[in-house]
Amino acid sequence: MKRALAGALLALGLARAALAQLPLEPGGVAQLPAQPGVHWVWVNDFSFFALPDGKAFLVDGDSGRMLGLLSTGYSFDALVVPHSGGVIYSPETYFSRGTRGTRTDVVTIYDTVHLAPLGEVKIPPKRASIMAMMAGQVLTDDERFLLIYNYTPAQSVTVVDTRARKFVGEIDTAGCALVYPTGPRSFFSLCGDGSLLVVTLNDQGRAASRTRTKELFDGLRDPLTEKGVRAGDTWLFASFEGTMHPLKITRGGGIEAQATWPLFSAPELAQHWRTGGLQHLALHAATGRLYAIVHRGGAETHKDPGADVWVWDLASHRKVQQISARNKVASIQVTQDARPLLFGCSFESNRLDVYDVASGHYLRSVEGLGITPGLLVTP
Repeated sequence: MKRALAGALLALGLARAALAQLPLEPGGVAQLPAQPGVHWVWVNDFSFFALPDGKAFLVDGDSGRMLGLLSTGYSFDALVVPHSGGVIYSPETYFSRGTRGTRTDVVTIYDTVHLAPLGEVKIPPKRASIMAMMAGQVLTDDERFLLIYNYTPAQSVTVVDTRARKFVGEIDTAGCALVYPTGPRSFFSLCGDGSLLVVTLNDQGRAASRTRTKELFDGLRDPLTEKGVRAGDTWLFASFEGTMHPLKITRGGGIEAQATWPLFSAPELAQHWRTGGLQHLALHAATGRLYAIVHRGGAETHKDPGADVWVWDLASHRKVQQISARNKVASIQVTQDARPLLFGCSFESNRLDVYDVASGHYLRSVEGLGITPGLLVTP
């Protein structure tokens, strides 16, 4: 017994001696640069198979390193990253018992250096719990108001004053869905009858005017997908059958439909090429190049991922490039620098693929990004 005790004390002493020789590790919290990298991307995971566990991963496309992580709660869509920088807005939902109990909806405000919460704005507990969509949460052009789509199933828009950091009101949008900014104080929503609801806000974030346009698309024969991208003063929406609908913002935030144009030639349509995915369009503003996920499929496959990304020149409406994806993608995003990267991911895996835009060559993959990565946001 004494011999065993002596052995134990000797072992403990040797362990303490070994621990004493370990070098001290620096303390503190890791920081990100104040200026985000031009090839950074937020990969938003709506965590379809574990909805209370939404997350957002910050990835450097050049190195393939994950730089940071935010926990974003139940039925998460995507972060909203202002162009002015400094903060990140995250509309989030929580339940007092995890998956049940009292519901609380908030907009959490994070700083961009430590990714630490700076505060919360409590909002009505009616934020839309739907498949992830970019138009579920947006900023007005001057970044004064954060607009959040509600679906209960009544439809409305929550307005948060980002300057005062408070909820200021709710705008009824019955029959019309999602939010697309058109100016410092205006936005529109897509309506089921093919029209748009155009809303102008006053300086307090209340609805100063509401107008309904005429029918701008056929919501029965060839509906628009809700996954529009904005090119300057024009929103671009692809229809289910591959027709591009440009909707131009007029002075004062109104909308005028421009001439439509086909994404696919007659032979391509005969081969059943069409767009598809969760975030199937991306734009490089400086070159006027439009990127779209495409696949071959039948009607009602507008959410299917694709193995190809085709590129059109917006000025000529001509297809100018085809990029073959290493893996099927459902979401894409393009960085806005002079040597852009193309990011692609799919809810079918937790992988982010990175491509060189100029050559279309695959560069690298980043694995282990949550469960079902959905939307991609570049700072």
